Amino acid sequence: MSARTLVTGIGVAAPSGLGVEDYWAATRVGKNAIGPVTRFDASSYPSRLAGEIHGFDAGEHLPGRLVPQTDRVTQLALVAADCAFADAGVAPGEIDPYDMGVVTAAGSGGFEFGENELRKLWSLGANHVSAYQSFAWFYAVNSGQISIRNGLRGPTGVVISDQAGGLDALAHARRQLRRGSRLIATGGFDASICSLGWASHLHGGLMSTSDEPERAYLPFDEAAAGYVPGEGGALLILEHEDSARARGARTVYAEFAGYGSTLDPKPGSGREPGLRRAIETALADAGCHPAEVDVVFADAAATPRLDREEAEAITAVFGPYGVPVTAPKTMTGRINSGAAPIDVVAAVLAMREGLIPPTTNVELSPAYDLDLVTLRPRTASVRTALVLARGHGGFNSAVVFRSLD
Repeated sequence: MSARTLVTGIGVAAPSGLGVEDYWAATRVGKNAIGPVTRFDASSYPSRLAGEIHGFDAGEHLPGRLVPQTDRVTQLALVAADCAFADAGVAPGEIDPYDMGVVTAAGSGGFEFGENELRKLWSLGANHVSAYQSFAWFYAVNSGQISIRNGLRGPTGVVISDQAGGLDALAHARRQLRRGSRLIATGGFDASICSLGWASHLHGGLMSTSDEPERAYLPFDEAAAGYVPGEGGALLILEHEDSARARGARTVYAEFAGYGSTLDPKPGSGREPGLRRAIETALADAGCHPAEVDVVFADAAATPRLDREEAEAITAVFGPYGVPVTAPKTMTGRINSGAAPIDVVAAVLAMREGLIPPTTNVELSPAYDLDLVTLRPRTASVRTALVLARGHGGFNSAVVFRSLD
């Protein structure tokens, strides 16, 4: 069987759009989706902006019995999964359920569901806590619910490595395909815009405290002062090329060609961060020379130290101003485990259209030798894209996607 792993379906739930076409229509033109928090009263907190998905009613997309059992993050994941399978054209019974699996990433689990049940516990007593709390909060719940809803009985799992987890999940899915599975649904989701989740974000000490939606999240800008959280994620259908061709897959977006991951050294060790090695490992895995990469989708932490480390890693591999770099997550906020899979979606859609989406609102600092795509989209032939993600605690991941055209 061919070793090539193909993307044959996509589902996305992002602050800038629910569904591939809505998401891309907003992203390609740089439409900002960051605004004041509305999901809870954030007025007493130092950070009050987020990338929220407005107008989402789970009851319009999911069975009524399922809605009270699930947290918002799982509802978003299930809707994205429905879209991804429909996009891939995979009909029930077409593939043996034991040949299909799911691997997702999660950084926070069902925070909002858990918070609501804690309120019931404290105010009403233990008998009023939902039985669904036993799994609705859990990191693996998205994989489990996607598996049940879509009849996937093959390899199933969850990856937890903060912001890098979304790429690590894709890599684990590719491993399962190489071990004999025919189809793996994979990606990552997070939705922690609630008071409990907000406290967790604030504890990290890296959130922006600006109240200006266009000036709050500014990676690689001299004014960079932290990130804005977002919610959502993306699910991709990955298949072996031979299997996809055999079933007559109607859409093939790109090849998942390479992956690399590293951990940063101990702070104070004097050794360089691990991102450069992750990039080089991913390129080597893809058999790709740096000159072949047409765009880099940056992690874009928006703190001076992390931005400097990422810029230095990109420059070390590609040279000063050696490759276009973009961070469309400036329109949505950082979505933890969901951020990098959304970037992968943007990368393969950039290949489809020949258009690199912009890093909105940012004025590149002269301290960084980056060819950052800002202000407006850039027309370009995009055949190979590199997506980067870094997680709290020193996780670094990189993936290479390649056009089949």
